[in-house]
Formats: sequence, C-alpha cells, structure tokens
Amino acid sequence: MVWWHDFIRIIFITNTLLAFYIVFHRRRSVSTTWAWLIILLIFPVVGITLYAFFGRGISQENIFSINKQHHIGLRNVQKSIAKAPKEVSPSDTSKLGKIAIHFFNCNNESPLTKNNNVELYTEGETFFHDLLKDMVRAKETINVEFYTFYSDNIGNRVLQLLIKKAKQGVKVRVIYDAWGSMGATKAWFDQLRKAGGEVLPFITSRNMITRYRINYHLHRKIVVIDGRISWTGGFNIGDQYLGRKKKFGHWRDSQVRIVGSASLLLQERFVMDWNASIKRPEQLIRFNSTLFPDLDEKKIHRGDVATQIVSDGPDRYIPYMRNGMMRLMQLARKRLWIQTPYLIPDDAVFATWQTIAMSGVDVKIMIPCKPDHPFIYRATQWYANELTRCGVKIYIYEDGFLHAKTTIIDDSFSTVGSMNQDYRSYDLNFEDNAIFYDKKFTKKMTEVFEADMKKSHLLTREEIKKQGRILRTLQSFSRMLSPIL
Repeated sequence: MVWWHDFIRIIFITNTLLAFYIVFHRRRSVSTTWAWLIILLIFPVVGITLYAFFGRGISQENIFSINKQHHIGLRNVQKSIAKAPKEVSPSDTSKLGKIAIHFFNCNNESPLTKNNNVELYTEGETFFHDLLKDMVRAKETINVEFYTFYSDNIGNRVLQLLIKKAKQGVKVRVIYDAWGSMGATKAWFDQLRKAGGEVLPFITSRNMITRYRINYHLHRKIVVIDGRISWTGGFNIGDQYLGRKKKFGHWRDSQVRIVGSASLLLQERFVMDWNASIKRPEQLIRFNSTLFPDLDEKKIHRGDVATQIVSDGPDRYIPYMRNGMMRLMQLARKRLWIQTPYLIPDDAVFATWQTIAMSGVDVKIMIPCKPDHPFIYRATQWYANELTRCGVKIYIYEDGFLHAKTTIIDDSFSTVGSMNQDYRSYDLNFEDNAIFYDKKFTKKMTEVFEADMKKSHLLTREEIKKQGRILRTLQSFSRMLSPIL
C-alpha cells in the first residue's frame, strides 16, 4: 500500500506544478488565471484534459491566417464610401458621439458611414420572411456567415433557396462555425457545393479536435447581398429562432437590415473571414466592383443613419470591442439600457456599470427568465443580484427567451450585434456590432425596450433574499468559474 500512496503523492505534486506552469506561462486576466487554477487543482488529470481543449490560446497558425487578412481592402471600401457621401446633422454626431467614432476608427479601422437606411427586426417570422425575400432578389452575390446553421425546417428552406440562386448563376458563399452548427454535416452542405456554391467552416472550427482547441467560435451573424443590402444581429439560422422549440418558447431577438455604405464594411468583414478560412488558393476572394459596388442614389434607397461596423476576435490580445463599448457606455448622461442573454461581465465592465449608475444615469439591464445553459445562467443570476445592490435595475424578460444583444445610450446612440455581455464575447468569440449614431433609430430602439419592459419584472432585493441557500451556493460557484464559462 505504500507504493500506492507514493504514486498518488507523485501525481498530486506533478499536477500542482504542471497546473501553475500551464496557467502562469501565458498572459491572461487575473480572474481567468484563478478560475483555471481552481479547475486544475480540484480535478487532477481531468482538469488538464479540459484545459487542453478549452484553455489554450488560439493557435499561431490561425492567428497568422486571420491577421494577414486585416483590412487588406479597406482602402477600396473607403473609396466606395467616399463616392456616396451624405452629411449627417450635427446632433447625430455630437462631440460625445465623435469620441466613440474616433476610438473605433482609430483602433479598429472602422470608418463612419453616413448614408444608411436601417430597419430593426425583433421577431423570427418577419426576419426570415424579409431575409429570404432579399435572397430571392439577389443578382450577383450572396455571402452568408453564421455561428449556427441548423439542418432543420428553416435551415433547409434557406439552403434550398441558396442552391436555387447558385444554379441561376449567383455567386453564393457560406461560412459557418462547425461547433455551433451541429447536425449541419459536410454531406448536407455538399448539396450547395454541387450546385456551384462554396461552403467553408470558419478557420477556428476546422479540425477542432485534432488541434485540441474548441473554445474559439465564429459568433458573427452576417448576410450581404449584392454588396448593397446586409443583415447582422443576434438571429442564427434554425427553428428555435422562430420560436419552434418547446424548450425556449417565444424567441425574442434583434437583427438589423442595412441598405447603404455600412453593407460594404460587413462585406469586407465577410471577405476577410473567408480568405482566412480557405483551404485552396483558388478560393481566395479578390476585391472587385461586384463585391464592392458604387452606391449611387439611382441604385439604392438610401437613408441618413450614421453607422459604424465594429468587429473583433481572440486573435488580438487587447479586447477592442469590449473597450470600445465601455467607452461608448461611459458617454451616457441620461440612460444606459442593455439587453443580453448572458450577464457575466468582467471586472472592468462591472465597474463601468457601477460607476455610471452611481453617477445618476438610469442603468437598466434586461436578461432572460430561463437558461439555455443552466450553469451559465447561475452566474448570470449572481451578477444580476450584485448589480441590483449597486443601483442597476435588472429586468427579467418573461415572454420566452431573450437573445437580443443591444445597447441604448441616451437619445442618440444605440447598438445591435452579436456581442453578449460576458467573458466569452469579450475574449474568445469572433463578434461584430453595428453602432448607430442616430436619434430616430435610437428612439425606435427605446420604444422596443419599453415594450419589452411590460413583459418583464424588475428584480428586487426582496426577491433576492428569498433565493434559497442551495441556489445561492450554485450562483457563487458558477460566478467563481465565470471567466472560463
């Protein structure tokens, strides 16, 4: 029995030394470091296995492929934007607005586009109806990029339409995240390939198991049609986004349809993601007037919504989108209203909300009443409770599942995109947000938020006190591991 004790002791010492080396040899936040250290020390061997798949940084091969694509066609895009200028009223790009505009354009090379017509969609039925209608009208190109593309009823409707358009001679390309699109097999997508379309898994979701990294996901949701019409937001392709899954019931999300120069920026984002993910040189997309057309008055119905498209991913050490959103939120003087399905902020974002609320700004955050991931939802509940104690008003949406990712700042600025308020969106996922510097569109966003409040209840301190000891323990444990959820 002595040898058995010695063997366990050796494993324990080796595991401890290895855990400290694994966690501290790479630059990461203190909270993430401690979360992984807890897992590695509490669960010997198993913890190291989990770290191998979920904890290691994005591969250098992927970083090189992604970084070499950064804005290689931005100059072309800016030329196209410059050919269709439209002035925006001073109130829409005020001094405060210009602070955020400068941050994103300086650090993320995201030019402000000033000639966009923007429509907001909150229900799956109308979203898919109009998206499919736009696809039917496509003449030259359809570029599709989604985290989730399911092989179900609506997924097959979309796929069959893409096949039809490809047979008509429209250039159809699809990028998807293999991990997020479980069930959408290669054979399923081969139907589109045989029709002349092209389909690629995003670079980080290709060979996930063999490369031992399955924690970095393409979370963007982008469709660009003929370089003129684009869609982005929170909806994916699947029946659950139509409210057809019993588990979730009614699905409440937010998506925007953009006609104007911002579509060129979403097109550029798609092209860079495509070129980073290709397997063969002949699949490389080169910039041309078909992808990036001149947007003149005769060809498109333009509006005057000033828009920036911002995107980010774990290939950068500094989280530009998170930092930029914090900078934007700090501009709030009247209200800061947020919708997010996952409320797991890091310390910097938490402190930002706390400071803004203590400054007299009306800070409201809306979260769902039910989880799609129970463990993650317990962490969301912990932060909701703590933010309530800090003066932030937490609204719990009760009419189904809330999946919208939106922000409203005062009466002038608003955002719709794919970025949740959690560590994963800040540090691990590839995300995109559309930022609107427009009073009319922000008023529409505010009206939608107020309508959702009528379907929600305000979390109170009395309600928090009634939460049982077991629930509070689960919340605390989930929160402790929140940096790696």
